[in-house]
Amino acid sequence: MDKRFINIELNSKNLDVYFVRTSIFKALQEVLPQFHGKLLDVGCGKMPYKDYVLQHAAIQEYVGLDIEDALSYDRAIRPDVTWDGRTMPFEEASFTCAFATEVLEHCPEPEIVLKEVYRVLKPGGVFFFTVPFLWNLHEVPHDEYRYTPFSLERHFKNSGFSNVEIKATGGWHAAMAQMLGLWVRRAPMSNTQKKYLSGLLKPVVNYLIKKDGLQKIQFKDGQMITGLTGIAKK
Repeated sequence: MDKRFINIELNSKNLDVYFVRTSIFKALQEVLPQFHGKLLDVGCGKMPYKDYVLQHAAIQEYVGLDIEDALSYDRAIRPDVTWDGRTMPFEEASFTCAFATEVLEHCPEPEIVLKEVYRVLKPGGVFFFTVPFLWNLHEVPHDEYRYTPFSLERHFKNSGFSNVEIKATGGWHAAMAQMLGLWVRRAPMSNTQKKYLSGLLKPVVNYLIKKDGLQKIQFKDGQMITGLTGIAKK
């Protein structure tokens, strides 16, 4: 179980990733009661949630799927199955549930992926997803999109899903916390500056995240969001 993704504690060295990882993990925990049977981890990477999911959901089989030429985060951890990005090597209705965390923003043609997820899910199957909205360029040049909730819902419906629920992972205060964290940990500056400023900003980031948790986020003009999460059912 990768503790850098599960139940992590805020410190001066993880100000850039703390909020996004905790919000993803919280959203995943909420959907786990709907996970059962055979699960497909789409764009699995290092599969950081695998052990937790297997321990806390009624999953009998966990299959990690990634693109054939995907970026390797850990040579010791390989996907169970690879694919060409167009056709998943599974029969129709092979899985009861699936999920993809921070994957769809890397898909040049997202509806190809979503239609394949729809195809391999059983009727009534659940697909859990997260995507960033406020985040730096990453895995360049394979960083394709930052979705609004409206475009994301359209892609899902175009791919066959009719029951789609989308939520924001954070609003204005979390957005400021995330930007401060990204700036102090990733912007060009000396290690001395980074260490000093990180110590100063940690309580500010903590305050903003807690304040954000008190807000109800609606998708309306003027609203800032940090990312999106949700479920789509076949």
